[in-house]
Amino acid sequence: AIQQGNTDVARIHAENAIRQKNQAINFLRMSTRIDAVAARVQTAVTMGKVTKSMEVVVKSMDATLRSMNLEKISALMDKFEHQFETLDVQTQQMEDTMSSTTTLTTPQ
Repeated sequence: AIQQGNTDVARIHAENAIRQKNQAINFLRMSTRIDAVAARVQTAVTMGKVTKSMEVVVKSMDATLRSMNLEKISALMDKFEHQFETLDVQTQQMEDTMSSTTTLTTPQ
């Protein structure tokens, strides 16, 4: 349009292009916010599951420690350690997800 000397049409195209670019940036910002909220919700769900699991383990520990049966205590401690290893893996996965989400979708 500029080459043809039609500056009004060129100006309209430029305004539309700028508006579209700004809209794309706004969508990217919103996407980042939604991803962050989704990650927080997922963390809360994971923590809820771990809390319930830990509640069961603690009740089992209480009953086992009252019996003073060393085999049961040993098996229970193994289960307890496994729960914490699972928690560590889930926590690391959530941290990695949060980092990659905010890094990849943040406008530069």
